[in-house]
Amino acid sequence: MYFVYVLTNPHGIAYTGIAKDVTARLVQHNGGTGARFTRGRGPWQVLHVEGPLAHGDALRREAAIKRDRKFKAELKAAFTG
Repeated sequence: MYFVYVLTNPHGIAYTGIAKDVTARLVQHNGGTGARFTRGRGPWQVLHVEGPLAHGDALRREAAIKRDRKFKAELKAAFTG
């Protein structure tokens, strides 16, 4: 089972991904061994988590979140305000 997660950094940048263990994946992102996009842009914090989901469902939800700018903006607003 997989989880879909959204991370944010102090500059307000959001990153969306999937993982079996979100906590371990966050450590990788903050340690510079996560996705290339997150390297050098941290520190990252978990903004949102969904799941557990089957792998295919998690991939589809990740893609949907990446397309939904309004959803990510609402998450950021709730996190900061």
